[in-house]
Amino acid sequence: MLPQRKIRVLQTIRQGLIGGGETHVLSLVGELDRSRYEPVVLSFTGGPMIEQLRKMEVEHYVIPSLKAFDLGQWKKVKALLAEKKIDMVHAHGSRAASNLFFPARSLKIPMLYTIHGWSFHDDQSFPVKWARVMSERFLTANMQRNIAVSASNFQTGRAHFRNFRATVINNGIDLQKFSAAGVRHNIRQELGIPAENILVGFIARMTAQKDPLTMLRAFAQVLDSRQNITLLMVGEGELAAEAQQLAAELGIAGRVVFQPFRQDVPELLAATDIYCLPSLWEGLPIGLLEAMAMHNAVIVTQVDGSKEIIRHGQNGWMITPGNKHELAAAITALADDAALRQTLQQAALETVRNGFNVAGMARQVEQVYADIWTAKNKVHA
Repeated sequence: MLPQRKIRVLQTIRQGLIGGGETHVLSLVGELDRSRYEPVVLSFTGGPMIEQLRKMEVEHYVIPSLKAFDLGQWKKVKALLAEKKIDMVHAHGSRAASNLFFPARSLKIPMLYTIHGWSFHDDQSFPVKWARVMSERFLTANMQRNIAVSASNFQTGRAHFRNFRATVINNGIDLQKFSAAGVRHNIRQELGIPAENILVGFIARMTAQKDPLTMLRAFAQVLDSRQNITLLMVGEGELAAEAQQLAAELGIAGRVVFQPFRQDVPELLAATDIYCLPSLWEGLPIGLLEAMAMHNAVIVTQVDGSKEIIRHGQNGWMITPGNKHELAAAITALADDAALRQTLQQAALETVRNGFNVAGMARQVEQVYADIWTAKNKVHA
């Protein structure tokens, strides 16, 4: 039974930069039923997400940390939970979950964990992967509830942890915000991209997970046979400088437009013909859903999350992770075949409309909150 007052839910995430998890948090707090739930957001770095929360008039805090299980910040976290009278903690990602678990438990605050892709994956060394598997096993086993953003993430958890339990709730996006009808600004004109060129978009964090270097190597191959094509790379991260250096070394810097993180993602996607997400691993990529909603033909790798959304040759194109030759061939094929692009674009849009909208996602999350609250009050009755 829900209380007469609003339930204060702390949404916590590792950073204030804008990535898939951060976009998910912004969408969720924007869609939650404010008559029942009062969101508070805690991030462990500053960044553009904080500015967005300020504009949304959502209560928010930053406690600086770049580590998981950061003992040095637990006292501050616990003080925040107590001072702000938090009723429930919703952690997004393993770093946030690890830094909230013990402070929340010490105050007997119920906690749930949304898994936006596992922190372990096959290209890690054995010691690193083993440590992360153990960490995820500990966290998921001690939450009141877990949410997996894709069925494949759920199955990966089941394969690694005995008795792993989670509710699968797919990510959703705001279909009013990500609509071609609302776009007014001409990105191509702003950035000097010829109107007749095919524009390939990579709009993601410049991190090892998103594999921007393979994106560049593949695009260099595309340019061997096709000239009226441009690559737009938008994002920030530890590989941003290396990506620009690689473009220069490959001799393609004049054909690649680099941009830092930007707030006008719908406008960027409206200008793009082909969206590429060559990730090495995923949860359920929100950037992919946004691109599909904006009528892009999409190329993705066959990894968790992406492979649940995309049906190869029907609503997108799938390739092997880390394979620059397959990526180059896919870009060339879609660039050369306008009819195929249009077929994939329309099917992609229908996929998102029918199964990945933010309102449906938020209602399912609210039901999890209600279940946790009811269980807590039964214990204390």
